[in-house]
Amino acid sequence: MDKYSSLGFEGLGFPSNDFHLQEPSGSYTELLNGLKYVRPGDGYVPNFQMFKKIDVNGEDQHPLYKYMKKECSPTSEDFQDSLFYKPLSVSDVRWNFEIFLINKLGHPVYRFSPDAPLSDVEADIKAMLKVGGDVTEEETETEEPRPIVESQDIVQEPETEEEEQFEENYVEERES
Repeated sequence: MDKYSSLGFEGLGFPSNDFHLQEPSGSYTELLNGLKYVRPGDGYVPNFQMFKKIDVNGEDQHPLYKYMKKECSPTSEDFQDSLFYKPLSVSDVRWNFEIFLINKLGHPVYRFSPDAPLSDVEADIKAMLKVGGDVTEEETETEEPRPIVESQDIVQEPETEEEEQFEENYVEERES
């Protein structure tokens, strides 16, 4: 985010409890407090947009993940233990921190396993943003951009004044 947000790059975080029940937070505020004070802690505030917890696999998977998994090949054929959803599918997100890169037109184009070197992810981000390269005429004659998330049903709005104040503080910290 620090390197590429000025070029139009956006990071989005979608917490899920599908993997070993590692995201038990009950609300958006609890989720952000967990990041800030527990893991990773030390006052950590994400510098990217966080969304409410969703299912990324199984019969209750969010349509966004159904779409992205359909467009990008799976990262592995093996499954971890302690998965808490059914049915299992070869295209499933395998574990926390799997990364999808979406182009400016809203199409998923790359998918990385959680153990992929961040240098590989960064190289593809740079290529997508044309950092250090020229955009060809063919690349400029493409369809109109469309949002990858077409509804706001995954954004959790603060429910109380306390949560609203927390959200305002979170945004201020993220922007600083």
